[in-house]
Amino acid sequence: MALKVIAGRQGLSLAEKICQILKIDPWPTTIENFSDGEISVKIEKSVRGDDVFVIQPTPPPADNILELLLLLDALKRASAERITAVIPYFGYGRQDRKDEPRVPISAKLHADLLETAGAQRVLTMELHAEQIQGFFNIPVDHLYSASVFVERLKKEDLTDYVVVSPDTGGVKRTRAFAQRLGRPMAIIDKRREKFPGSKGVEVMNLIGDVRNKSCIIFDDIISTGKTIIEVVQFLQKNSRPKEIIVCAAHAVFAQDCLERLSVEKIKKIFVTDTITLPPEKINDKIEILSVAPIFAEAIRRIHKGMSVTSLFK
Repeated sequence: MALKVIAGRQGLSLAEKICQILKIDPWPTTIENFSDGEISVKIEKSVRGDDVFVIQPTPPPADNILELLLLLDALKRASAERITAVIPYFGYGRQDRKDEPRVPISAKLHADLLETAGAQRVLTMELHAEQIQGFFNIPVDHLYSASVFVERLKKEDLTDYVVVSPDTGGVKRTRAFAQRLGRPMAIIDKRREKFPGSKGVEVMNLIGDVRNKSCIIFDDIISTGKTIIEVVQFLQKNSRPKEIIVCAAHAVFAQDCLERLSVEKIKKIFVTDTITLPPEKINDKIEILSVAPIFAEAIRRIHKGMSVTSLFK
């Protein structure tokens, strides 16, 4: 099987970097919108019998998901031998459970749609909840972004730094990150406590010592920035850290996120290129690190039938 890489419009920038590393050209594809907004997809050359990787992150709007589904369907109908959906950012990943009555499990629906459209394998990065892998009935390769942050941060003097998990859900991810940096770890424990006659109040506690230290807040996604700012304000009030660095794989940057993150105490914000950021969502504090080498190596290994797990050793 010949290796082919196809990109949706949201994944074009990352796909070009991946193809450069793999020393191949992106396979010619035409994607455009009709005058009524419907998406038109055409694979310009034959992919019959080929091993095809479709690169398309799925942040809002939902058109990004639909575009990926149309690409998968086109490849299935064009008789590609194997179709892998490469989804650097898996949209709707935070809706992974039925936490109140009459709501969908949107991440599961997303998974079902990908399989129905023709995906035979999924390659993704930093799922919000690792159990989303269980929503699929096809192989899922789950990559991690920590190595690109570790490589960059080791160029800094981290002597006085503590790695902070912004919630208990990210403890496992943050612990592994702190170990690779060789730094201690702290945890923000956030919960809603109810009292008689009240709707409840949010209480935050700090597990660990960050007094007279600097902090690296490590999370999987920055959407509105509210969680990060809550943590920054809590740390300032209770521990007064010298400075703060924020690291997150997925830069969704919704609504007024950049304004919220402009506080003086945040020295730097490191994100990856799993989502292509327009120029208006980039400022002097933001540094974008590329995950293209990780994806390129994973694609090469999957194509050759080699282990992907060994990427993390």
